[in-house]
Amino acid sequence: QVQLVESGGGLVQAGGSLRLSCAASGSIFSINAWGWYRQAPGKQRELVAAITSGSSTNYAASVKGRFTISRDNAENTVYLQMNSLKPEDTAVYYCNAHRLHFGQRLYDSWGQGTQVTVSS
Repeated sequence: QVQLVESGGGLVQAGGSLRLSCAASGSIFSINAWGWYRQAPGKQRELVAAITSGSSTNYAASVKGRFTISRDNAENTVYLQMNSLKPEDTAVYYCNAHRLHFGQRLYDSWGQGTQVTVSS
């Protein structure tokens, strides 16, 4: 019901920056939470950053101070600005959108993922 398309991934050297974009379409009115997750080879998928309709944000401890999540409601786009990238940030990054309703995830949607590779 909600379609998400990520872009902006690529290869970058350690210390560099990337900005990921997640363009949303469909039943956007149903969404009250957006997030970026990542999954590295051999590791569990983890939450990187999240933002709610009230603009509250949450970050993984490993990215605090380096990554910033934001959204542009007019463009139905969520961004992840990644600065001071480290090799351990290398992963496939996924955009997520859902409606949190009394602790349950509804309209849970995922993008196809975009590869971020940070070289040392």
